[in-house]
Amino acid sequence: MSVVSIFVLISINVVVYFATLVNGQLIYDLGLQTATWTEQPWTLVTNLFVHGGLWHLFANMITLFFFGTYLSSLIKGARFWLVYFIGGIVGNLFFVLLGSENAIVIGASGAVFAVAGSLTVLRPNLRVYIFPLPAPIPLWVAIAGSFVILSFLPNVAWQAHLGGFIVGAVAGGFFRRRPYKRSRLPW
Repeated sequence: MSVVSIFVLISINVVVYFATLVNGQLIYDLGLQTATWTEQPWTLVTNLFVHGGLWHLFANMITLFFFGTYLSSLIKGARFWLVYFIGGIVGNLFFVLLGSENAIVIGASGAVFAVAGSLTVLRPNLRVYIFPLPAPIPLWVAIAGSFVILSFLPNVAWQAHLGGFIVGAVAGGFFRRRPYKRSRLPW
């Protein structure tokens, strides 16, 4: 079940990406525009499926695949979906509050950083490979380093990354104190 959730998210992102290639207007219809988001509140969610290029899509989906598969095996079902979507939405709200006034933000990065934040709290010393480093490093170092590096790149919504990470870290702390027990949860 956990891998199915990841493949559903990846599939939706890929389909929307190709749809935006066919109809570029979809980026503006589904993307979160800071100036008009209160008139189009659904874009707090729809922008999570829109990407600005193949590299943007690939980077988010490969990270979602590896981190998401691991996290969803730890926290199961609805908890994973909540981390992903609440992290993405809060990340978008961080961008609205801290980003450019007349900007458009697209991508699953806030949601992916929520997944990474939760996994970082649950398994901080998990060893991961980050290209081009030749040896594995602790997950917390990889996530912190990625955040810092990405924050200096142009046209990167570091605010969404930060908001998503905070949600994920808080959720990870909650899951760490309250391990998953199927008998106690309705989902």
